Amino acid sequence: MHAVVMESLEEYLAGALKPAAQREIEAHLKACDACREEIRSIEDVSQLFLSLRPEEPAAPSPGFYLKVLEQVSERQAVPSVGNVLGLGFACGRRLIFASLLTLAVLGSYLVLRESGYAAGPTPEAVMAQQESPAFDSAPAQDNMLVTLTAYEH
Repeated sequence: MHAVVMESLEEYLAGALKPAAQREIEAHLKACDACREEIRSIEDVSQLFLSLRPEEPAAPSPGFYLKVLEQVSERQAVPSVGNVLGLGFACGRRLIFASLLTLAVLGSYLVLRESGYAAGPTPEAVMAQQESPAFDSAPAQDNMLVTLTAYEH
């Protein structure tokens, strides 16, 4: 299809074009068989889709709403942990908030207490270095002795 028709194809098929643009497209369609055939095929497909649309919306059968209401009233609420303990929504939020606050306090306590631990290597780690291949040099052995003497119990 040509650019003249492609730019405003939807508006043309919907009949929403301004009269000047409508005349321009119709003049092009009179001269161009390919565009005219393409428009016809699009209109045919559109008519097929319209034929698939139901004429009336399906209405529920008589008594449908009454049956639904009866079934809803027959069902009982499923008991949950909150219902069994008598906890409402607001109480559950308070319980979650208190739990998070407790976790925050305990976490900050652990972080503050952690600074009391030695940051250096343990004697076991220093002794494990003795078996590494880099330990064969004399400065490495001296470094190990200095590290072990600096370690305080």
